[in-house]
Amino acid sequence: MLSLPFMQNAFLASTFIAIISGVVGVFVIARNMSFLTHTLSEIGFAGAAFGIFAGWAPLNGMLLFTMVSSVIVGQMSVKASRREASISAISSLFIGLGILFLSLANKTSSYATNILFGSIIGISRANVLQVILLSAVVLLVVLFIYRDLKFDSFDHIGARVKGLWTNVLSIVFLVLLALSVSVAAQIVGSLLIFVLLTLPAASARYFAHTVSGMMLVAIGMSLIGVWGGLYLGYITNWPVTFFIASIECLFYLSALGYNHWRQG
Repeated sequence: MLSLPFMQNAFLASTFIAIISGVVGVFVIARNMSFLTHTLSEIGFAGAAFGIFAGWAPLNGMLLFTMVSSVIVGQMSVKASRREASISAISSLFIGLGILFLSLANKTSSYATNILFGSIIGISRANVLQVILLSAVVLLVVLFIYRDLKFDSFDHIGARVKGLWTNVLSIVFLVLLALSVSVAAQIVGSLLIFVLLTLPAASARYFAHTVSGMMLVAIGMSLIGVWGGLYLGYITNWPVTFFIASIECLFYLSALGYNHWRQG
């Protein structure tokens, strides 16, 4: 299996994707941004479709759309009273735009399938290098702002009282989230990107009680999910995304069961 170049590319890319998903996912859960991750996945679909329409690489279109829109969508959905309506409006608009761009580009439904659900066969060495570069950027920025971001994510009121630039931190994190969505979509597709960015971290909080511990557990679960998904997809010829989603859901259900047993 690993003698095949496309599988080598897929495993290498998925390793970095799992790492940034585990790290960023912990802050996504802490900041209650699962809704925004889902919205960005649909924006990413529109961006990838635009990239195809413009003759770009789909990842470049995703990066453009998600990075620009992440801050805008985040500001629109700050107030809980309008959060659901904002999400519905933005999601509907960008799904429609994605379909429009694919139609204008005269591409078949297979292109939409690859964007929505990912395609391990389509990952080239250039894609892998791009994923590694973007992952390194995300990890370096997180490392640089780690203490302040952790404080703001887990004690937002305390961070504001202390005088941290919480608005700046929010904007930086939104951009990091946009980068993570675009990168991780290479494996699981834009439709199910929230699987890797939410479920491992949501499961990890039941097994670890420190932020660094949660990150390590989330990274481990993400790695098992993507590696297991790639292997099972290879031997069965079934969609890799199905296996990744199933494995991460099993982890989450196991975490809930463990928490119930511990409290019982």
